[in-house]
Amino acid sequence: MKKRVLVAISGGVDSSFTAYLLREAGYEVVGVRMRVYDGRYPVSHLKGNVCYGPGESQSVEMARRICKWLNIPFYEIDLCEEYARYVIEYFKREYLRGRTPNPCIMCNRHLKFHLLLKKAMELNIDFDLFSTGHYVRSEKRGDRYILKKGIDTDKDQSYFLYTLSQEQLSRSIFPLGEMKKAEVKKRALKLGFENADRKESQDFVSSKGYRIFFRDKEIKRGKIIDKRGRLLGYHKGIPFYTIGQRKGLGIASDMPYYVIKIDAEKNCIIVGRRKDIYLRSLIADNVNLISIDRLSSPLRATAKIRLNSKEAACIIYPIKRGKMRVVFDKPQAAITPGQSVVFYNGDEVIGGGIIDKVLDE
Repeated sequence: MKKRVLVAISGGVDSSFTAYLLREAGYEVVGVRMRVYDGRYPVSHLKGNVCYGPGESQSVEMARRICKWLNIPFYEIDLCEEYARYVIEYFKREYLRGRTPNPCIMCNRHLKFHLLLKKAMELNIDFDLFSTGHYVRSEKRGDRYILKKGIDTDKDQSYFLYTLSQEQLSRSIFPLGEMKKAEVKKRALKLGFENADRKESQDFVSSKGYRIFFRDKEIKRGKIIDKRGRLLGYHKGIPFYTIGQRKGLGIASDMPYYVIKIDAEKNCIIVGRRKDIYLRSLIADNVNLISIDRLSSPLRATAKIRLNSKEAACIIYPIKRGKMRVVFDKPQAAITPGQSVVFYNGDEVIGGGIIDKVLDE
């Protein structure tokens, strides 16, 4: 019997082409899209094709048209409440703690690969496998499922999926992992996909900044000080600053200052010189391991401390289940609490976690 694949179709060309590839490979394909915008945080500035905002209705309609064109069923599932709880509230909480979260990782973890599938089953939508348009690869090796980088190094999205469990990987397939983005776009154009030239979603929210998520009483003006405690200026509210930030500090100086620490309890931004943003060690929490079951001794690996950073050589030290210390061979710029650190062995994802603390060493 044909296996039935549920494909998360955003309205963009990657997920749409994924559905096409699976259909051509002989799978029975069903399209699904989650709705996440309900206006509880009204967005007034429509800017590009983004994840959260009133422009979502256009993406839903595009996904519906693509599925009709491919002659496959399409379902829209309301996850507005869940998105608010697991993504927006998390996002707000982390920023108010002086941290810089990655909402896309939380969305994949809680919604796309979990609650979306749970709701689909509750609605009696039958499927055997789940697929997305991520540029990653997966394979089974022995009794474990392995997550690997996509072959397109410029498009690899393995950083976003380090939270996947063995059970989730066992039911997931990623057709685009073996392709390059340029090839996908070229083939989609040739086949007549109406979204082949559609601008990709790059931002989390469709607005000029994240101000819409915070009440006035949550944003408090505070001091900007240097490492010795000298007052240099005032900030507009800690949610609008991140480690390594240089622009927008409003400090007059012959040499630029950078944010090196955010003290949420004291509502204070600490700044230093460029050399001060380089550190070697961090503590990661909420660690999920993929290629191995557990880590009982130090492991040499490479790691990324944010999506666009280069991998850097390091040693991972286990502290306890779900918590690890990472020491880089060379100091890294702007290691940021709240961001994720993802560990690699070549093109394989060992696992990853959320940066909890940066160590001054």
